Order: sequence, then structure tokens, then C-alpha cells
Amino acid sequence: MAGKSTYIRQVALIVLMGQIGSFVPAKSAKIGTVDRIFTRVGASDDLTKGQSTFMIEMNEVANILNNATSHSLIILDEVGRGTSTFDGVSIAWAVAEYIHNNPKVSAKTLFATHYHELTELVLTLERAKNYNVSVKEWNDEVVFLHKIIEGPTDKSYGIHVASLAGLPKEVIERAKDILVNLENETISEKGLPKFAKEPAQLTFFAPVDHPIVDEIKSLDTENMTPLQALKKLDELKKKTC
Repeated sequence: MAGKSTYIRQVALIVLMGQIGSFVPAKSAKIGTVDRIFTRVGASDDLTKGQSTFMIEMNEVANILNNATSHSLIILDEVGRGTSTFDGVSIAWAVAEYIHNNPKVSAKTLFATHYHELTELVLTLERAKNYNVSVKEWNDEVVFLHKIIEGPTDKSYGIHVASLAGLPKEVIERAKDILVNLENETISEKGLPKFAKEPAQLTFFAPVDHPIVDEIKSLDTENMTPLQALKKLDELKKKTC
């Protein structure tokens, strides 16, 4: 909703228009020559070929990485969103590094993403820069200003957009609670997310104290030979019979 995809598509179209000698929607523009424009935008599957949305996305990214040159323009929109979060971030990060570091590619690239982790690429990639679309928060609402400013962003506004789309209020409020827990990385003592209720445990047999169990627990197996340990266990087995 902020306009990331529209902005990067606009850049590709302006470059194309400039290279064919057309006017462009700007008071002035300095546009370098490109040999090709590569894009990975949108989401769709191909049922006839048995390819998922993610598979198609990876095919397109592979085509870009294998054919782009230092004179190309690359437009990447939400690479990695079709799989798990960790897999998606990992792939997106590796793709960005490859484009930047591989001298055969090293192309001018616009990479739109919701993965905030990728903003840290500027710490390791010399020519990488972060930009974000300005947003104004007011009375628990957001106003998209459609203005590109330099620097990273540390949050998304997906829940606000979901609210605008008409999701039930209960869903929105629950999503906000879950988001807070995820952002704080809060986990229970058992290592489970606190927002995910633990399933009730059905207990059919209560634990029973037994002298044999206590004796097994007290065995000092570290100071026994394997043969001694086996003999001791055999004695206990006979007791239980």
C-alpha cells in the first residue's frame, strides 16, 4: 500500500521510455544506458506445468542471475516471500550479495522487500543503500505519503492494511497481540511462543513412586563397568518380576 512496487516498476518504465527517445515524467532526468531490463515482480502459479508461485519466482530469479550484466537494470520485488520466513530471508540475502559481489553481474538493482533483516546489508555491501516509503502515523491510523526517503524502516503496516480491507476487529486485535510477542521474541519456559496456547495434556496414568525406580535412578553407572551395570540391571529386573 505504501507504493514500493509501483515505484520500482516506474523506474523500469522510465528507463525504457528514455532509451527509445520518449519524454519521461520528470522535470529533468539523467538515465544511463542499459543492455536489458530484468524484472521479478508479481505472484502467480502455473497449474498446467505443476509449478508453484515460489518455483516460478525462483526460475525468474535464476534467469536474472545467469544472464544479467553490469550494464543491466534489475527490478526485484519481494524475492523469497513464497516460502518460509527463514528460507525467504536467506535466499533474498544471498541473491543481493551475489548481484553486488559477482563482477559478471554487479548490476544497478532496485530490491523491494518486507524483510527488515535485509536492511543490514548496507553494513557489509559497499554500494548498497537503504530507502523507504514515508508513512505518517496518526490516531492509530497510517497515511501513506508516497515519498521515497533515504534510510531503513523498522516496521511494516500489514495489520493496518488488513484492517482497511475489513478483517473482523477481533482478528486485528489478536494480530496486534501476536505481533508484540513476536517482536519481543517472548517464549514460554518450555520454549514455546506465549501467543500459542499450549495444548491440554491428557494424563491417563499418574506417576507412581516405586522403590525399584528410585534404585535405578540412583545407579552410579559412571563408575561401573558395562558388565557390572548389566548385572545390576538384571538383579533389578528379577525384583520387578
